Amino acid sequence: MTGTQPQLAGNVSNSNERIEKENRKIFDAHGVFAINLMGSPGSGRTQLILRTVQGLSREIRIGVVEGSSTSDRLDSEQVLESGVPVTDVNTGGTGSVDATMLSRAIVKLPLRELDLVLVENVGGLILPAFPRLGTHANVVVASVPEGDEKPYRYPGIYSWADVVILNKTDLLQFVPFDLSVFRRGVQRVNPAAPVFPLSAYTGGDVHRWFDWLLEQCAVPKKPAVLSQTS
Repeated sequence: MTGTQPQLAGNVSNSNERIEKENRKIFDAHGVFAINLMGSPGSGRTQLILRTVQGLSREIRIGVVEGSSTSDRLDSEQVLESGVPVTDVNTGGTGSVDATMLSRAIVKLPLRELDLVLVENVGGLILPAFPRLGTHANVVVASVPEGDEKPYRYPGIYSWADVVILNKTDLLQFVPFDLSVFRRGVQRVNPAAPVFPLSAYTGGDVHRWFDWLLEQCAVPKKPAVLSQTS
């Protein structure tokens, strides 16, 4: 039995890599910039999506893939009420969204009518493997109540990020949180990743996040390749 386990793992990895490339080709063919949005439960990913839709829907066309580990559609219904196309991915409690799950979801979106797809992933800060989906960028959403030490405790997920969002900055006056300590932690594991402190709830300081998104959506998509931002 032990002799077959590495072979099975290799087959799964090869299959995911193939589907990842196919996902990227589909996004590129439709001129869609896709983001894998990761973070702890309660970090405010859904609120960030809602704020992004509210702030940018007149400039770019946004679609959403909502990951869930249960059959609860609360987040999806909130996003659907915002008026953008949304579809669900139920991981069945097995972990985060993978490339196969995403491939089944994106065919349900009107990609020809979209510029940006936000994939709200599930899971926490500890992931068993790099979350390759075929998206163009990984964005980690952290929040002030989680503490300023998270990049030091969970360097893996921060090292994969193309952007780090520090959400819930409206709570800085109530929670002991040192922004400089947090920034140094991100810089330590991922010097290239910008940090955007903001409040998705109040809309405070969301302009840098919006500007980054608009810049990405304006750039022609590159052919599908395997990279740390896939």
